[in-house]
Amino acid sequence: MGTIKHPIVIAIDGTSASGKSTNSKLVAAELGYIYVDTGAMYRTLAWYCLQQRIDVNDAKAVAAACRKWKTKLVCVENKVRLLVDNYFPEKEIRTPETAAAVAHVAAVPKVRDWMKKTQRDCIQFGNLVMEGRDIGTNVFPETDFKFYLDAKLDERSRRRAADGVQENLAARDQRDSQRASAPLMIALGARVINNSEMTAAETSGLLLADIRARLPKP
Repeated sequence: MGTIKHPIVIAIDGTSASGKSTNSKLVAAELGYIYVDTGAMYRTLAWYCLQQRIDVNDAKAVAAACRKWKTKLVCVENKVRLLVDNYFPEKEIRTPETAAAVAHVAAVPKVRDWMKKTQRDCIQFGNLVMEGRDIGTNVFPETDFKFYLDAKLDERSRRRAADGVQENLAARDQRDSQRASAPLMIALGARVINNSEMTAAETSGLLLADIRARLPKP
């Protein structure tokens, strides 16, 4: 019997608009790993609650919805998707309405439990680059590859505005870091990268250099 090869998980956490998505996609593409956007999973639940007319401020109702909805994980073009009733709401989860609801849904402890289990199930697809806010602290605390991206608030606000999104990032940071369940914080052993003055190519280059230096040699 050969040894079971555990999939490698690269955890990329950080604040809103710190470049998690852009850099995670670049790193995943470069290494040939599967990309997982955990924020999209929370957005999908937020969208689902809005669709079902569930009050996102009612934690019990949100937890009940999360327990009952029909979902499955699929991997399409090296990206993991969470389907709801076999549908992937790609555009719908990016609307301002969904964005406004997501932090409320994400604060529900039962939701975070469900998400953690579902996100850990993603290793069925192979080596992962997983971005979020609690990957290194909560979802895959055992991984050796932990990164935390950040940038100055004004720079992050500028990036959001450039994407056509108006969001109060200071308030979002506060909600994320003060919630009771799996708050946003720097994981033990994570490498912190402040990319306020860096391009995506420079940031992903730093990440890749660090990862490649520590990957087991084939």
